[in-house]
Amino acid sequence: MKPAIFTLLSIILLHSAMTCHATSADSLRYVDAMNYRMINYAFAPSLEARIPLALQDSLRQSIWHLVQCTAGKGFRFATNSTTIAVRYNLLTNMHMNHMADTGIKGTDLYIWDDSSDCWQFVNCSRPVRKDSSIRPREDSIQNKVYVSHLDGQMHEYMIYLPLYDGVRWLEIGVDSTATITQPQLNSPQHKGKIIFYGTSVTQGGCACRPGMVATSILQRWLNVEVVNLGFSGEGRMDYCIARAMATIPDVAAFVIDPLSNNTEQMTDSLTLSFINILRHTRPEVPIIMVENEIYSYARYDTVSRATLQRKNHIWYQKYRQLLEQNPNNLYYIDSQNLYGPDNEGTVDGAHLTDLGFWYYAKRLQPLLQAILRHQPIASQYQP
Repeated sequence: MKPAIFTLLSIILLHSAMTCHATSADSLRYVDAMNYRMINYAFAPSLEARIPLALQDSLRQSIWHLVQCTAGKGFRFATNSTTIAVRYNLLTNMHMNHMADTGIKGTDLYIWDDSSDCWQFVNCSRPVRKDSSIRPREDSIQNKVYVSHLDGQMHEYMIYLPLYDGVRWLEIGVDSTATITQPQLNSPQHKGKIIFYGTSVTQGGCACRPGMVATSILQRWLNVEVVNLGFSGEGRMDYCIARAMATIPDVAAFVIDPLSNNTEQMTDSLTLSFINILRHTRPEVPIIMVENEIYSYARYDTVSRATLQRKNHIWYQKYRQLLEQNPNNLYYIDSQNLYGPDNEGTVDGAHLTDLGFWYYAKRLQPLLQAILRHQPIASQYQP
């Protein structure tokens, strides 16, 4: 009898807890995130394309849907709510076989922790597709209570948006009587954005959640906005994108990492013009050229290794030519341990795990930090 009573009591308590949780979620007030500070955008605060809509006719259709992904973007706000939630409508609700849905179309909540004086991860949303027979537009609204039972004090928060999907709208859920305001903490700082241009790795393939892509890691480490202009499979040094990048205001540095989407011939023919569009328009802005990592399998596949090495050699020769034209504000990151020293940094030999993104960010951090602080640049980044 006692085990049966214990089981019945457990069911009642579980039902009560679930009911309370549902009630608290239902009682939340949802506010439009666009009323608060958007971070890590290039041109204007918007949930739409990461580059100007006016460029649509100049781009391949295959790149345009990637432009609409919200990779790298986020929101900052402050609230005394005891519960923080999110509700948003995905653009496509897509899925891939080598990347977690939490990274593709999830969102992350971070809190500023005064005791550690840094941003700390709280929780992520876990997106669902309810019924594959329903059209994506009708099946894309996601809900998540990130955290409950907070202390009711004013705290600073940050939400990162999906890496491989777009968002039509996003709302932040707080207690019905809570105060939610613009952030008071200047983090990331308003001045001096770092612009990353590249491929699927830059975009975030295959981070387990949005906060673990290298651009977001560096944003937290360096306390500056970092713009993600990575386009999966389409980082092919399009000149119109370089021209658009050159118009971004208040740029501290450009990081150019496109080689994995370019053949040897493309690297040879496109590099000088692409980089020079930036250099001629924004000569005061440092540019960092990043080599293609030697993928884990290519360390043993002699043909793949030779191809990557040739491409990196061409990239380096273009760097030398650019230096001869103008030795100022041009730096170079080679492929040595770019994804880590132990072959554990990728999910499929090329796309990064969270560990790989950490290694990648760690390689770039010292150079970017020196640039931001106007400090001498170490010789390893110069000829």
